Amino acid sequence: MKAAAFAYARATSVVNALELLRAHGDKAKVLSGGQSLMPAMNLRLISPELIVDIGELAELRGITVTGNVVRIGALTRHVDLLKSPDIAAHAPLLTEAISHVAHPAIRNRGTIGGSLAHADPASELPACMVALNATIIVRGQDGERRVAAEGFFKGIYETDLSAQELLVSVELPVADKNSVHFFHEFARRHGDYAIAGLAAQAILEKDAFTDLRLVFFAVGDRPVLARAATKLVNAAVTPAVLAAASTALGEELAPQDDQQASASMRRHLAKVLLARGASALLARPDLNAGGRA
Repeated sequence: MKAAAFAYARATSVVNALELLRAHGDKAKVLSGGQSLMPAMNLRLISPELIVDIGELAELRGITVTGNVVRIGALTRHVDLLKSPDIAAHAPLLTEAISHVAHPAIRNRGTIGGSLAHADPASELPACMVALNATIIVRGQDGERRVAAEGFFKGIYETDLSAQELLVSVELPVADKNSVHFFHEFARRHGDYAIAGLAAQAILEKDAFTDLRLVFFAVGDRPVLARAATKLVNAAVTPAVLAAASTALGEELAPQDDQQASASMRRHLAKVLLARGASALLARPDLNAGGRA
């Protein structure tokens, strides 16, 4: 199947892109890497009248570290994140997660902004943004606004981004010296869509969590920042405490059945990820005794 007919415009600047989006509204779609947009168009899931290509806007590309903030331009490609020493040093969770994103051909073209704006609930990067407490920078005709990643993702392929706005960058806090991270996903094959996954960022003090962000993906309509994590913070994490957190997690998740997996399977895998994640973050193999898929 091929995409329906559409008009094409290559934006010459962010201002020009915003002018085009304002003129055409929800009849236009932004093209950055195109790794999600083009398949959706070819399947006739979406049929925009105009494609606004922002791929040549150098101002939206690159990684900088200023003080305690890592800023990533929206057009920064997955492969650039994977190879970046700044990301490895200051946001290693992201480095680890990127290696799970599809395949090299996709990572060579796909962009962080495109992935976040697409908001696939099975995608790795939205979950990482929530785990890392990122801020999404959005620009419109009236200027920029800053949106916490936790509130940016609204549902399946739905974000806080309006049809007349452009996602221009993300900002991450530099990782604390006592921070640790964990990333894992279950998929039928490496590079396939995740059946269930976990991106976690924590701060340890004397072998205890003083902060813990457990963000599950592919188990809901958006990344899920688990409330169950509070049971593990400022507490001695014993098998009993972990079991209580696992029960709480199962109660708060509301996965759906689909062709990939049943809701009960996804809930089970999320509990397995919780056990593995806590064990790895605390370097406590004993906590993962029951963490088998």
